[in-house]
Amino acid sequence: MLKVYNLKDLNAKAVEDLCKRNIDSNNHIRAAVTEIIDEVKLNGDNALKVFAEKFDGITLDKLFLDKEEIRTIASGTSEEAKQALKLAYDNIWKFHASQLKTEEKTETSKGVVCWRELRAIEKVGLYIPGGTAVLPSTFLMLGIPARIAGCKEIIVCSPPQKDGKVNAYLAYCAELLEIDRIYLAGGAQAIAAMAYGTESILKVDKIFGPGNQYVTKAKTIIQSESQTAIDMPAGPSEVLVIADDTANAEYVAADLLAQAEHGIDSQAVLVSSSAKIIEETILELKKQLIVLPRAEIAAKAIANSYAVLCSDLKEAMQFSNTYAPEHLILATDQWESISDDIINAGSVFLGHLTPESAGDYASGTNHTLPTSSYAKAYSGVSVDSFVKKITFQHINKEGIRNLGPAVEILASLEGLQAHKNAVTVRLKDSLE
Repeated sequence: MLKVYNLKDLNAKAVEDLCKRNIDSNNHIRAAVTEIIDEVKLNGDNALKVFAEKFDGITLDKLFLDKEEIRTIASGTSEEAKQALKLAYDNIWKFHASQLKTEEKTETSKGVVCWRELRAIEKVGLYIPGGTAVLPSTFLMLGIPARIAGCKEIIVCSPPQKDGKVNAYLAYCAELLEIDRIYLAGGAQAIAAMAYGTESILKVDKIFGPGNQYVTKAKTIIQSESQTAIDMPAGPSEVLVIADDTANAEYVAADLLAQAEHGIDSQAVLVSSSAKIIEETILELKKQLIVLPRAEIAAKAIANSYAVLCSDLKEAMQFSNTYAPEHLILATDQWESISDDIINAGSVFLGHLTPESAGDYASGTNHTLPTSSYAKAYSGVSVDSFVKKITFQHINKEGIRNLGPAVEILASLEGLQAHKNAVTVRLKDSLE
């Protein structure tokens, strides 16, 4: 069950240590992932088939599902599930479509005009996790902004089920997203395949998608070695709940367990100014845990989690900013007074009636978010993640006369005569 700490008993080093998670201190994960990547680089499709047999327990005749196979599998989706997925699709599309904006041109000096234009990343790879849970919601969260951005090639990889297929919900999402092929590859080997390319899988320019520590490590390795970018180091899921005496312990426990059931390496943290709420939440965790289908997984994650008692909400927020959670829930009537103090968080859920599950599925925001304190430097996935912003500038005769002399001086200061000359020859012509 949750370990409980009192913040007044922790010094700065103890707080820092408490906020660390998923550290591969002995490089065991790196070593295993490097071996997988090297094998995929060397043996391509054949390596993926070998790994499918080793990790997924399935012998694959081919590495992908085509459009007809996807349609057949999708036909097994119930009408109720289709409606829920379509509602999520519509809300996610609506929220992300609002992010696609054209910037105005700026005249920085008379005759000098600068601006930026969006261009879609041409080839993107989407990793849809499988493992202990298959996540059609992640397919929507990645596929929708890719479509809105206008990416030309969208490569999708997901681990095969025991029947060598994907489930009906993933197939239905593929139809909604107009994806005609799903590659049956999971884990670090899928990341390697998209980063380096195989006989079947196209090398992409950027890879998106969350995963376990092996997937995350593979993404960080290929980013430095393959000339393929990644969205962020999005590893095992986590939530931090800030709660005071106005919180509902039943709600808080449900939110903690919602993260804990993702996997044994997930983390759920409660930071509260009320010892009573911590006690009541622990009782609720015990009560709710025993009825969960994934109770064994959730229990292991909860055992890896903790609660922190602090003096007030300000202190709670200071701890949260140090932890930098993927998901932050403010379970307090006072959320409006403390939300401006949030510095580091992937996505925030305000008030008692806003569960993190809403953002995971259907409110419209994206659930592919930075974990392991990377919220201090990264944002979650958005349309911006799938585009490049290219700067443009145009200078006319008046502009080169106004700007040119300053550029000549600056180039001279740096001792770059050719830079200066590129302006000088134009100034000469503009004055004629």
